[in-house]
Amino acid sequence: MFSPGRTYPVLCLGQFAATAGLTIVVPLLPFYLAGLGTPRAEIPWWTAVSVAAPAVVQLVSGPLWGWVGDRFGRKAMVVRAHAGLGLAIALMALASTPEEFLACRLLQGACGGVVSATASYATAAASTDRRGRALGMLFGATAAGSLLGPLVGGLLATEIGFGPLFAAVAGMLVLSSVLAACSLTEPPAQARERHSPRAIAGLLLRRRESRLMLLAGFAAQAAIYALVVVFAPQVERMSGSMATATVWVGALQALTWAASCAGSPWWGRRNDRRPAQLGFAVAAACCALAVALQGLVSVEALIPLRIVQGFCFAALVQSVLHVNAHHVPERGSGTAFGFSTGVLDLGQVFGPLAGAVLAVLLPPAAVFSLIGALLGVAALLAMAGRTKEAEVVTGTSAPVETHEKVLR
Repeated sequence: MFSPGRTYPVLCLGQFAATAGLTIVVPLLPFYLAGLGTPRAEIPWWTAVSVAAPAVVQLVSGPLWGWVGDRFGRKAMVVRAHAGLGLAIALMALASTPEEFLACRLLQGACGGVVSATASYATAAASTDRRGRALGMLFGATAAGSLLGPLVGGLLATEIGFGPLFAAVAGMLVLSSVLAACSLTEPPAQARERHSPRAIAGLLLRRRESRLMLLAGFAAQAAIYALVVVFAPQVERMSGSMATATVWVGALQALTWAASCAGSPWWGRRNDRRPAQLGFAVAAACCALAVALQGLVSVEALIPLRIVQGFCFAALVQSVLHVNAHHVPERGSGTAFGFSTGVLDLGQVFGPLAGAVLAVLLPPAAVFSLIGALLGVAALLAMAGRTKEAEVVTGTSAPVETHEKVLR
C-alpha cells in the first residue's frame, strides 16, 4: 500500500546520500588521479574529462531510464539509480589507471541518474498542487549533501585513504538502495500511455514554454559552473595568500550551500502558488547581480553575495523540472525528467570550459560580469516562455488530449 508519510523522508535521505557521495568524490579527483600515477601535466585534462563524462552519457541514458520507469514503475528506478551509482563508485576504488577510472565514470552516467529518478517518483506520489513542495524538499536534501560531502571527504581522505573512502561511499549508496526497496511502494498508477523517449523529448522541444525553460536552465547551469573555475583564484587575489583563500573558499562554499538548503523548500512552495517561470526569472536575475558584484567587492563583502546566490540558485533546476512536468502526459514525466536533467548536465560540461577560457582572456571583473550576464539571459529566456498557456498556478497539467494531439 502506498504511504506518502514515509515516502519523502526516504527519498530525501537517498538524495542526500547520493549527493554527499558524489561531492565527496569529485573535489578530490585531481589528488586521486595523481595517486593512480597520472603524469602531473595530464591531471587537469583527465580531471576535466572525468567530470564531464557522466553528464554526456546521461543525455542518452536519462530519457531511456525515465521511459523504463514510466512503463514499468518508478520505485524500481529509484532503487536502480542508487545501486548503479554505488556500483560505479565501488569500481572507482579498484581502478589502477586513469583510463579505468574514466570507464567507471562513464558507467556512473549510464547507471546513475538519481535526480531524475527521485524527482519522477516524488512528483508521481504528490498531488498536482504539491509537486513544487515535493521537488523543493528533494533539492533541499541535495543542497545539504553538497554542504556536508566535501567537508567529510576532505577529512576522511587524509585519515583513511581514497580506496576505503570510495568503498564507504559505495556502501552508503547500496544501503540507500536497500532502504528504498524495502520502504517505498509504487505510487498510484496513472493511465499508461505508451510514448517513446524520442516522442517525449520532441514534445518538450516543440513546445515553446518547455523549450525556452530548457535553454534557460542550460544557461544558468553553465554560468554557475563557470563560476566554480574562477571563484577560488579571485578569492586568492582578494585575500593575498593561498592559505587564507583556502579558509575563505571553504567557508563561503558552506554558506552558499546552507542558503540553498534553506531556499529549496521555499521556492518549491512558491512554485505551487505562482508560475514557476516567474520564480526562475526572479531567482536567476538575483543570481546574476550577486555573481557580477563578486568581481568588484572585498572578500568580506562576498558573504552576503554568496548567501543570495545560494538561496536563489536553489530555485533553478527544480523550476525547470516543475514546468516541464506540466507539458507531458502523467506517465511521461520520468522520460521528461531524464531528458531535462541531461540537457542541464550539459551546462556543467560547457560552463567550466567557458570559465577557463574567459579567465585566460579577460580580467576578473569582466569575467564575473559576463557570467552574471549569462544568468541574466537565463532570466529573460524564462520570462519569454511565460505565456498564458504556460501559467499553471495551481499545478494542474495540460489536458491529456492536448498532449496526445502533439505526440501524434
